[in-house]
Amino acid sequence: MPHALTDLPVHTVVRDRPVRADDPAEHTVAADVCVVGAGIAGLSAAVESAKLGREVVLVDALPVLGGQMVNSLIGLFCGVFGNAPEHRRLTRGIFDDIFAELEPTGDMFYRVGHTTTVGYDEVRLGRWVEDTVRAHGIRVLTGASIVAVERDGRRVRSVRFATRYGSVEVTAAGFVDASGDAALAWAAGLECRLPDREIYGSQQLVVENLDETQQPEPADLAARVGAKAAEYGLRRHDGLAFFFPGRGTAVLNMTHIEAPLDPIAAARAQMEGKIQADRVVAFLRTEFPEVFGKATVRSYGLPGRRQTRWLRGVHQLGVDEVRSGVRFPDAVARTAWPIELHDTPQGYVWETFGPEHLHYVPLRSMTPPDADNLLAAGRCVDGDAAALSSVRVMGPCAAMGHAAAHAFDLARDGSVHDVDTAALAGRIAENLDD
Repeated sequence: MPHALTDLPVHTVVRDRPVRADDPAEHTVAADVCVVGAGIAGLSAAVESAKLGREVVLVDALPVLGGQMVNSLIGLFCGVFGNAPEHRRLTRGIFDDIFAELEPTGDMFYRVGHTTTVGYDEVRLGRWVEDTVRAHGIRVLTGASIVAVERDGRRVRSVRFATRYGSVEVTAAGFVDASGDAALAWAAGLECRLPDREIYGSQQLVVENLDETQQPEPADLAARVGAKAAEYGLRRHDGLAFFFPGRGTAVLNMTHIEAPLDPIAAARAQMEGKIQADRVVAFLRTEFPEVFGKATVRSYGLPGRRQTRWLRGVHQLGVDEVRSGVRFPDAVARTAWPIELHDTPQGYVWETFGPEHLHYVPLRSMTPPDADNLLAAGRCVDGDAAALSSVRVMGPCAAMGHAAAHAFDLARDGSVHDVDTAALAGRIAENLDD
């Protein structure tokens, strides 16, 4: 039965004066560790820090958690495994928990080829992220953009964020920049790197109503795109469709969109990306009607950004170090993912490695020279453009976040530059050795 209408008073209120830029923050939060960015790197850093008993605040500019792995519909965990024939497991930590939760329910699958990638249901993963953050008592601040950073010499003291509910100032002993665009490092006045030319992102989307029994071979699909791209107005002349077994759906990664740091240009790129995505769907319906003839778009992801702006660290990882597989004394992550540089509109570099190959990320590439309590994790660590393209995928990004948590735990109130790297290696051995 419906309830009877009761009196609900409404009050008229007004601020004592308009908000000014120099006003004190309306809300304050204190923590041991503040993680900026709630994608795989930031999530890994936050969860591992909480497991170490630290008070954690996890901040993201989006209104929801999960970063690109959930909200850009990436659809695949890449760089977690090594190359054929052994397909060694290279990253553990948070992936142990994700796989244990999603595999029994059929919400993930393995794609075995030159390497092993892991497909996943982004909706299920998004809920897992939220449940995990709550279970570890991590405080969350979403829809929050950096507006100011307070530094005291070499230490970041606090970061102020703007939200629709008022400004929030977060003070912490340590800060992790897992923003992807080095947003925290940039706002803190630390040196960052920009590529000389565009490195393209992708507008991913999920299509449904497919006949997956008729799916084309990846090489055939790429060849047809290359031959017909101009006819259909496609910018990218190759691409992939990742079919989710038994569901009649696929994630399409067949676009190249600009990834500007200018806010107006970024909004324009987002809209133009969907135009590209719609052309891709029209192409697939016409050229592969037996598979995609009834395809409809279930969802468009937020624009996927690969490499935009990143930190200048103590050490810049170089492509020659990637190719030769240098294992650094302060290594914190490893992967065998190819060099995958998307620096032309039509295609990308895809340079694979052999069966025994591994390459590593050193802690020094996560560490800015001029700050003692800030670390980068994920795709905004330091490397030349080609080297970074091989370590910005989710496997090593999660390992970097995991290592950042332990580096801060070892540093305590000291400097991340003075962390005992042997002690750190002992803590994160599962991500460095089989």
